[in-house]
Amino acid sequence: MLTAKGKYGLKAMLHLAIVPDGQRALSEEIARAHNISKKFLDAILGELRVAGMVHARKGRGGGYALARPPAEIRVGHVLRVLDGPLAPIPCASRTAYRRCDDCRDEAACSVRRVMLEVRNAISAVLDEKTLAELAATPEAVEEELAAFPPS
Repeated sequence: MLTAKGKYGLKAMLHLAIVPDGQRALSEEIARAHNISKKFLDAILGELRVAGMVHARKGRGGGYALARPPAEIRVGHVLRVLDGPLAPIPCASRTAYRRCDDCRDEAACSVRRVMLEVRNAISAVLDEKTLAELAATPEAVEEELAAFPPS
C-alpha cells in the first residue's frame, strides 16, 4: 500500500512539475495547497533533495524546484526513494531482494510467483509514468491551478 509519505511526496513533486520554469515553490505553499503538515513535508522534501530529485535554495528567491525536467522523472523512482521497494514481499523485490526464512524451495513457491506478478504489474505502471504525463492531465492542471490562486 502506498504510504502517506509516498503520496504526499508524489503530490509535492507534481506541484513542482507545474511551477513555471525558473520559479521555485516554498514548502509552506505546497503544504497549504495539498493539506499536508509542513513539518512532514519538509522531511519528505529533504529526502527528495538528498536523492537528487529536487533542488533547494534558502533566502530571498528560495524554495524548491525539480532537479530534472518532469519528463525525466518516473513515478516509480519517486516512490522507491520515499517508500522503498515496490514489491509486496522481499523475495519478489529486484532492488531489495531477501530470501524468505520459511521458504524451502523458492522456485516452487506459489506465493512468491504471484507476488512477482504483482510487483511486475505495479512496476509496469509506475515506471512508465512520468511527472510530465501526470501534470498534463486536466485533473492535475485543475488541482494545481487551485493551488496558485490569482493575486
